Amino acid sequence: MVRTEKTDAGRSKVFAAFATTVLLTSFVAATYGFGFYLFAQLVTDMRRDIGFGYTAVGTITAAAQFGFLVFALAGTWLSTKVGGGQVVIGSVALCGLCLVALPLSDSIIVIGVLLTIMGGTAASVYVPLVEIVGRVIDYRHRGKVLGLVSSGTSYGVFVNSMLVPGFVRDDNWRGLWYSVGFGTLMVTAVAAFTFHRLGLFRQEEEIPPEGAEQAAPGERVTRDDSARAGWRMVLVRWVVIVWTMKFLNGFACMPFQNYLSPYLREGLGFDIGFAAQVWGAIGVIGMFAGFAVGWLSDRIGVRAALVMCYTLFFLSAVILVVAPVGFLPMVSGVLFALAFYPIYGLVPAYVSKSASGAAATVIFGVTNVTQGIGGIAGNYTAAFLKNLTGDFMWYYVVIAVTAVVLAVLTLQLPREGSAESAIGKKPAAPEAGKQAAPSVG
Repeated sequence: MVRTEKTDAGRSKVFAAFATTVLLTSFVAATYGFGFYLFAQLVTDMRRDIGFGYTAVGTITAAAQFGFLVFALAGTWLSTKVGGGQVVIGSVALCGLCLVALPLSDSIIVIGVLLTIMGGTAASVYVPLVEIVGRVIDYRHRGKVLGLVSSGTSYGVFVNSMLVPGFVRDDNWRGLWYSVGFGTLMVTAVAAFTFHRLGLFRQEEEIPPEGAEQAAPGERVTRDDSARAGWRMVLVRWVVIVWTMKFLNGFACMPFQNYLSPYLREGLGFDIGFAAQVWGAIGVIGMFAGFAVGWLSDRIGVRAALVMCYTLFFLSAVILVVAPVGFLPMVSGVLFALAFYPIYGLVPAYVSKSASGAAATVIFGVTNVTQGIGGIAGNYTAAFLKNLTGDFMWYYVVIAVTAVVLAVLTLQLPREGSAESAIGKKPAAPEAGKQAAPSVG
C-alpha cells in the first residue's frame, strides 16, 4: 500500500514537471515567436495593405524594446506581490488578446501600441520562470528544463515560418494574427487550469533544493527567500557578476543576430539564398541546442556549460572576422546557434540552483533589464562602428572580445548550489537550552 502511494506520488510529480515544462516552453514560443518576431515577417504585406514607412517600423521596434524593459521591471515587482504563476498567466493572456486585437485596426499607431505591449509580455512572462521551475522541477533537472524553455523562441519562429507562406499567398495576413492569437488564448486557458491544479497560484515556501550543498554537521541554516533578500543581493558579488554577464549577453548576442544578414549580404557579398540558409540552420539547431546543452549542464555544471557556450560564441565571431569565405559563414552560424539559445537558459538555471522564491525572481528580473539595456547599447554601438568604418566586421571583433570577457566572468562565479552561492542563507537561532557553536575564522 505504501509502495503504491509512493508510485502515485512519483507519477504525479513527473506529470507536473512535464506539463509545466511544455506550458512554459509554449509561453515563450507565443510571446517571443508571435508577439516579438511575427511582425518582422509580415511587415512587407502590412505596409502594402495599410501604408506606412520604415520610419514607423523602426519606431515600433524601438518601442517594443522599451516595453520589454518596462515590463521586466513591472513583472519583477508584481511577481513578488501576487506570485509568479499569476504574472505568467496574465502575461500570456494579455499577449493573446493583443494578437487578436491587432488585425482589427488599420491605424499604425494602435498597431504600434499593441506591438509594444506584446514586446513587454515577452519580458514579464520570462521573469517568474525561475520561481516556477524552482517549485516544480527537481534540482538535478533544472538545467535541461530551462534550456528547453529558452529554445521556445525558435519553436515560435518555426511555427511562423510554416504558417506565413500560406496566409500571405492568400493575401490574408490578418487571418494569421487571428490564428496565433486564438491559439495563444486556448493555451492560456489550459495553463490556468493546470497551474491551479498544481497549486502554482499559491505562495508556498520552497523546500531546500535536493542536490544543493547542505549545512555542515552541527551547523543549522535557514533560508530567506523573500523579495527583500533579492534586492539586498546588489551587495553580493556573484549576483552582480550575473547581472553584468546578462548586460554583455545583450550587448554581444542581440547585435550578432540582428546584423548577421546585412553583414553577409552587404559586407561579404553573399546572396540572399545563402543568408537564408544560414538563418535556417540557426533556427533548426536552436530548437534542440537549448535542451541538449541544458542536459549537459545538469551533469558537468552550469558554469562549465557557460564557458563552453562562450567559447563557441568566440569561435563563431572569429570566423566572421578572420575567414568569412566559402562555407565558413555557415559554420559560424552553426556555432552561434549552439551557443546563443543555451545561454538564455543557463543563466536562469544558475539562478534557480542558487536562489529560490521571490529572491530568485528579483535577481532574474533585474537580469532581464540589464540584458535589454545591453541589447540597446550593442545595437547602437554596432551602427556607430558601421558608420565610422563602413564595415560591420569591427563589431564582430568587439563581440569576440566580449565573449572572452564573459568566459572569464563565468569562472569567477561560485559553484551553483554551494554555500557560497546560496542566497539568503543565515544562521538559525539556536534551540532553547543550547548554545550556538562558535564560528571559526
